[in-house]
Amino acid sequence: MEHNGFTLWFTGLSGAGKSTLSTRVADELRRRGVKVEILDGDEVRTNLSKGLGFSKEDRDTNIKRIGYVCKLLTRNGVVAISAAISPYREARDYNRAQIGRFIEIYVECSIEELTRRDVKGLYKKALAGELPNFTGVSDPYEPPLKPEIAVNSGTESVDQSFRRILDYLEQRGWIPKADVPSGAGCGCKH
Repeated sequence: MEHNGFTLWFTGLSGAGKSTLSTRVADELRRRGVKVEILDGDEVRTNLSKGLGFSKEDRDTNIKRIGYVCKLLTRNGVVAISAAISPYREARDYNRAQIGRFIEIYVECSIEELTRRDVKGLYKKALAGELPNFTGVSDPYEPPLKPEIAVNSGTESVDQSFRRILDYLEQRGWIPKADVPSGAGCGCKH
């Protein structure tokens, strides 16, 4: 089986666990000999989308830029992992259509739980009306209607979510199984 690139698109509210899970998945895929790149929303905003604000148009531009980089990586045999809020369904669907080999992972978590675990106090400020354009509070978040994978960081552990993501990818042949030593007879091109 030839290894082809694909995109794992983690979406969910701020603090839901997208970065934690995407880093864990990336580390495991690398351990299995798969080429991986993570595009974290915060890092992209600093480097690729500097100067963009938080209007719907700017958010869509940011998400489409991430999607374009994921498309380039995917077509070159790399697993691209996006960990960005990506609040609007239309922009995520646009990227799905552009990339093709696209797996949407919805990291769900309630506002109550996000507020409880928020060390920076951003949700508390947003709920008090002190932070405008805060996704999920004063700005919309459109959850995926049919994500390939949905995990809930408020009701399951990181280990449980991580395992469910890997199981999905293994069962569908997207990644080599863990019990096959990387590069030893799996027939994958890494």
